[in-house]
Amino acid sequence: MRDKITQAQDYAEALSGPVPSYLEEVARQTYLKTMAPQMLSGHLQGRLLSLLSHLVKPVAVLEIGSFTGYATLCLAEGLAPGGTVHTIEGNPENAFWAKRNFAASPFTDEIALHVGTAAEVLPTLPDTFDLIFLDADKRGYPGYFYELIDRLRPGGLLIADNILWDGKVSNGGKQNADVAALREYNELVATDPRVVTVVLPLRDGLSLARRV
Repeated sequence: MRDKITQAQDYAEALSGPVPSYLEEVARQTYLKTMAPQMLSGHLQGRLLSLLSHLVKPVAVLEIGSFTGYATLCLAEGLAPGGTVHTIEGNPENAFWAKRNFAASPFTDEIALHVGTAAEVLPTLPDTFDLIFLDADKRGYPGYFYELIDRLRPGGLLIADNILWDGKVSNGGKQNADVAALREYNELVATDPRVVTVVLPLRDGLSLARRV
């Protein structure tokens, strides 16, 4: 079964692209130089983020959790003229690599990297966003939903990563704090009348919520 899943993944990736060369280098360096390269959004999810950004044509994007900047750069591909991606990273080492990757891309002037916690940085950012990508501490997801939903413009997208957490969120088994928080987030998004939601079992689970 695993071989079939891998083959399907490889086939899907081969049909999804092209992937810019600077993103291929981000992925390569992430696997060479970081302790948790599996956190990278990667080929298929990255192409989906790029496509969604092109559809929304955002002027203001918020990303919470930059890691090495792969997803950030994918989101920047669809920016409207004069648009900006504001990305927050709490780990200085990750921020170092993200800054280098942004500088080597065509979007260095369109990305604002903020090093610090979301609690520190969010009050300094614009009041409203067209697209928000949440990929931060999983236990904080429910709180982020309450904080971010009113900062998302009508028609905007709230995208959350890792919402299936290696299948632990959906299998009904033993909970830990991360699993409990992700289940709570998923319920919040599914039942809030301000958004319409689709959950995709892509990679580690992706939640797409459109503000009505």
